[in-house]
Amino acid sequence: MKRLTTEWIAKAEEDHLVAIELASSLKLTPFNVICFHCQQAGEKWLKSHLCEDGIHFPKTHDLSSLLHQLTPTYPEWIDLIRAAENLSSYAINMRYPGDSANREDMEQALLDMCAVRDQVRASFGLE
Repeated sequence: MKRLTTEWIAKAEEDHLVAIELASSLKLTPFNVICFHCQQAGEKWLKSHLCEDGIHFPKTHDLSSLLHQLTPTYPEWIDLIRAAENLSSYAINMRYPGDSANREDMEQALLDMCAVRDQVRASFGLE
């Protein structure tokens, strides 16, 4: 595995850990922040695979566009399109006034993040 790929994965795992830990907090559940970290984790996992496969990708937070770059090689990943679309909305919208996530959004973002994580990690042979 390329060194840069492992860096992408490490960064994705950090976002995953933060989202999971914050979601399980009994004192505070910052829905917006959790959704943002779920999006960031998904983005970084997809970019890790693009990096490993030597596919140039633009600077974007749109997981759908990243996923579409991977589906020619991994056609079964098209099943992640809904998760990618859901997660993409948390890159910017929830970070500023005007839109806020709720518990249902957070729970779906966590599921979507884990779906992307599971697919990418499995493709790398990671447990």
